[in-house]
Amino acid sequence: MTPTTIGQPVAVADKNTVPSFDIRLGGSSDVAGIGQLLHDFNREYDEPTPSPAELAARIGLLLESGDTVVILGGDGPDGLAVLRFRLSIWSAALECYLAELYVVPERRGLGLGRALMEKAIEEARRRGADHMDLGTSESDTAARHLYEALGFINRENGPGGPIMYVYEREILGSPPVLESQHV
Repeated sequence: MTPTTIGQPVAVADKNTVPSFDIRLGGSSDVAGIGQLLHDFNREYDEPTPSPAELAARIGLLLESGDTVVILGGDGPDGLAVLRFRLSIWSAALECYLAELYVVPERRGLGLGRALMEKAIEEARRRGADHMDLGTSESDTAARHLYEALGFINRENGPGGPIMYVYEREILGSPPVLESQHV
């Protein structure tokens, strides 16, 4: 079966070949490339996006704060994983949120996404996280397959539990929630 994304087939690696990718932590000298990848990611999925330069500036601030890590893969770089760390309520460890995982279309299906995720998990453990969470769309079956193959679940208490949902809402400039609207 050929993986697809938004209806477009992507290349599938030869199953007998183990690809090797340059996977590394991004730094301040990489912010322009990171900004471009994030911009391209949102454009590909028809999402609003700041300019690459604005994203680069934001990533620079996030990297400087120490609670964000960017893992880069490939020569371009051709992909990234953005990790955000926060203190946990439930343990003395950190929690890690996979904010973004993106591989440029021409490099999909070759194992770069898996390599980025494996490095992300390794880096999260190294920094003291005991939990990683992420969100993805139902239609992104390639990403869902990857996450599930790496042990991520979307069911409470394991495979037989109810489906977990992720909700989001813009709050800047939104009207206040009326008391009668509370659940």
